[in-house]
Parts: sequence; structure tokens; C-alpha cells
Amino acid sequence: MDVTRQTFHNLLPALIAAIADAHFVAIDLELSGIPGQQINRPRPYGEHGGGKPSLQQRYEETKKAAEKYQVLQLGITCVWENRDRGVYVVRPYNFFLNPVPDERLNVERIFSYQSGAVDFLLRHNFRMEAPFLEGVNYFSRAEEAAARRSAVQRQDRASVADIQPRDDDIESLKLLQRLQGEVIAWKNRSTPQPDFLNFSALGFDAISHPETTMNNYQKRLVHQFIRAEHPDLATISRPSFIQIVEHNKEREDGDQAFRTRVFEERLVKQVGLRWLVEAICGGDLSAINPNNFYTAVKARQERAAAEFTNVREQLMGQSTVLVGHNLFLDLIYFHACFFGPLPDKVEDFQQTIHELFPRIIDTKYLATHNNDAALARSSLEELDARLSNQAEPIIELHSQHLKYALAKPAHEAGFDSFMTAQVFVRLSTALISSGFYIDDSSDAPADEDGNYFTPSEGQTPEEGGGGALLDPSALPAHLSASENSTDSRNRSSFTSSSARSAFSHPTAFDLLGDIPSDEDLIPLTLQPQKTERPNSKKQEKRRRKVKAEIGRRMPAWESPFWALYGNKLRVNGTVEGVCDLGEWPY
Repeated sequence: MDVTRQTFHNLLPALIAAIADAHFVAIDLELSGIPGQQINRPRPYGEHGGGKPSLQQRYEETKKAAEKYQVLQLGITCVWENRDRGVYVVRPYNFFLNPVPDERLNVERIFSYQSGAVDFLLRHNFRMEAPFLEGVNYFSRAEEAAARRSAVQRQDRASVADIQPRDDDIESLKLLQRLQGEVIAWKNRSTPQPDFLNFSALGFDAISHPETTMNNYQKRLVHQFIRAEHPDLATISRPSFIQIVEHNKEREDGDQAFRTRVFEERLVKQVGLRWLVEAICGGDLSAINPNNFYTAVKARQERAAAEFTNVREQLMGQSTVLVGHNLFLDLIYFHACFFGPLPDKVEDFQQTIHELFPRIIDTKYLATHNNDAALARSSLEELDARLSNQAEPIIELHSQHLKYALAKPAHEAGFDSFMTAQVFVRLSTALISSGFYIDDSSDAPADEDGNYFTPSEGQTPEEGGGGALLDPSALPAHLSASENSTDSRNRSSFTSSSARSAFSHPTAFDLLGDIPSDEDLIPLTLQPQKTERPNSKKQEKRRRKVKAEIGRRMPAWESPFWALYGNKLRVNGTVEGVCDLGEWPY
């Protein structure tokens, strides 16, 4: 579903509700530029660097680019799980981001475009005008804070430094001299009326001629003059003049409350797309007034507002599992776009991301764990093609989100997030189904889904580890769809084509193009683990139950499976190879 600036406001409650219902959320970004090639990069310390940059160096390079370039498009796919049926219903959304904020909020934004990125996007039918015409507004947390500081300063006029006309500014000096004379004459009037004084640049005769307006400099002179010389009076700015009235605390408080309400409503709209990010990370949604979205019958409005309030409370402090492919680069841009300035050290970045999103899955890491990541064929499209004939679990497009049932637009963030969600569901299910994560000889209790798995990070496939790419021929029978399978035919419109196309993402730095990479050399296969014969009828019964359950749905978040695969980002081409975000919370 394409969501534009014109439709976003009315769809916001439904979007937040979709996130609240989601088992996980998959994201993808399209960018105005990426880190360039570092020719003179210093060698990392240590004898085992092999000329590769360290994780800190890669982070610094990406951070510098994220501070310069923009997120032009965001894809979000919300996936709802029906565990009883083993069905996953996906709702993909596609958003352009408007880089130009509301100027009335007094926050400037500087953004850049990389020539190579623009050329690439144009070749893939990206509409460069769309972010400006259809893009959804957004503010980062830092930008919102800056807008609030600016608003406070504007309201506290005494905190604004006065400007002094130069001695040779005869026009301004005459303006103030005439202002003083008119104010004194008005104060000394013999009748109560008029109870206001309209002051313009050209005198009383100009009031009836709106075209003879005061400029901002002249208005500021009048405001500060009245504030300093006549504290018993108040000024009200009009389009072509300044109105001067007697100070009235009740009226001033009412005017201040009105200005504050207008500012807050304007700010809520400008925060825009970040409300969805706050919903994903369990942030504060209290500023959203549900009554602003529903204007139908009053009873229906009250019911809808109450439902939204319940959803908002459900999300408060409860982060959703975040999924992406090759997430290291995306998360750096994501943080800069929606939260604010990035820390200097990668360790601080890891901690910040873990606090915001305690559970993150990188499908790149999921596909390459326990293998030589530099040699694994693990681009997003290749993974989708390899797994597209997997019969279970069933993945369905929601009835209101059928755009990608047939269309497969290259380098559209919404489609790539949809493809990431498909890969994640199928790959995690295939891995748990391969037999690598069942310890038949263990007496440890099963989790709620009957999954038995506690391999160590360093195990090889033969020792009970896992994580290689799956060859469909190695899958259990119930996962392999034959060519005549009804399930396969019904789902063919929902899965990606196996034909090669331009939206493959082999590495984080190939997001903008099909650049050949040494990581796409050797396809990997996975052979089922050889397990010992069970030594009791009880173990055999348990084994059969587990084998019957797994493969038809993803491992539960409480499964030890995610302790191995969760919160780890693949960073190819670095000494470390992995960015570890912290422990997986249960």
C-alpha cells in the first residue's frame, strides 16, 4: 500500500494498529547517497586485519554519510501470525519521505544527493519529485526538541535581544518617533473608544490599504518598543500592521493557550512518519489526539477513539521485533533520520540501538551464520528465490495490500521490506526444520512450542550448529512444494520471481546497485544433522511431536534459537564481520 502525505494523517490510527498487531515488522530504506570508497583508510591495528577496516572504521564512514544524505523512501511490512493455522498475513506499506519541514516550526534541514545514487535511482524508475510532492513529513526526536526550544524562545519575548536602529537609519528612527506620538495621543483620548490602536508603516491612512504592509524588521521594532516603553500595553501582529491594546491577563492567557494548541497540532503533523517508528520501539504516543482523526457519527467517533487509546497503551514501552536485510547500514541511517545525532563510538551506537529495539533480526546474518560470510550467496533476492517454493508456512497478503501480488518494482522500499519479511519467515522456519536445532538425547524441557535447541556459537553443522543457506532438496518433505502443488500455485503471486533483477542487495554497500561482490561466489547447502537413535519410547514420542510442529511456523521468540541468531548484524568486509547488539531478551 502506497501511503502519501495526503493520506497519511487519516491512515495513522490504522497504521499504528497494524504495528500493535504485528508479530514482527520488516523495514527497508532507499537513500540519496551511501558511503563512498575509502582509498586512504588507515589500516586497523593488529596483525590479523588483513587490510580490512575495523567495525569502528566502517561505522565512522557510514555515520558520516548518514549525516549528509537522506532517507528518501521507507518500506514497512507488518506481519501478523496465526500460530494455530501456521499462517502469516503481511501488510506492506511504502512511504516517500518529505525532506522539507514546515518552515513555521523554525527548524532548518540541510540535505544532499549523491550523483551516483541519483543516476541509479533514475535508472530504476524512482520518481525524484515524489518525496517533495507526496512525501510524508517527519521530525527526528532531536528536531522536535529544537522546534520546542524555538517556540519557547518566541513566546518569551523578553529573552529575545533587542535590535537597535543605526544612527543613519532615518526611516526607522522616524517610525519609532511617530509610534511614540500616536501611542501617547491614544492613551490621552477623551472617550473609551476606540479601545485599540492600529499602527502601520505609513500612518492611519495605510490601514485600509493591505498592500502597504509593514516588513518583519519594522514589526519587531514596534513590538520591542511597546514592551520596553509601555509595559501596560500589548501588541498583536496583523498582516499589514500592528494592533496595540491595553494589557489584559485573561485575554493574554487565552491567546497563549490558542498559540500553544496550534503549535502542538502543527508539530504532531510534522512528526508524521516518526510516530510509526515510536510505535515500533514502544515510544511515547501520548501527543496523538485520536479525536483529530475521526469526524463521523459521534458514537462511532467515541468508539474508534477508545480503541485507538487502547492500542496506544498496548504499545507503550513494548517494542516490536524489528527485521531487515543487511541492517547495519540501514540502522545507522534510521537512527540519524528518526532519532537524532549518532554517537561517535560504535559501542555507544550498539547500546543505543539495543535500548531502542531490544530484539532485532538481520536476515543476512541468519543466512550466513556459521559459514564464511564472504563466500555465501546471501543477497535478498537470491534468498527469496531459493525459498519461494517452500510450501510451509503459508504467507498471505492482506486483502487491502495486494500491490505486490503481481508487481515487483525494483528498488521500491515497500517491496523490499515485503520480500525481507517473506525470507525471514521461510528461512527461520527452514533452519529450525533442518534438524539442526533438535537435541533428541536431551532431557531439557521444551519451550512452549516444543523446540529443543541450545547449540553454541562455535559449533559446525556436523557438531550441531547451523545457519547455512538451505538447499531445497535438503528440506523435510512437508516443506518442499512440488510443481503441481496447489499451495505453490496459490502462493506464486505472493512470492518473488527467481529471475535475477536489480533489487538484489548482496552487501550493505550494494543497496544502490548490482555491484559484483566477492561474497556472491559459492552457493551453500545444508545437510540434515545425523542424530543418534533415541534411547526411550518417551524420547521418540517427544521427537515425533517436535518434528511435527516445527517447519510449519517460526520459532517462538522465547525459543533458544534466537539467542544464537538474534541481535547480530552481518558487516561483511570488516575485521570483526559481525556487529553484536547485545543479549536476546526473553
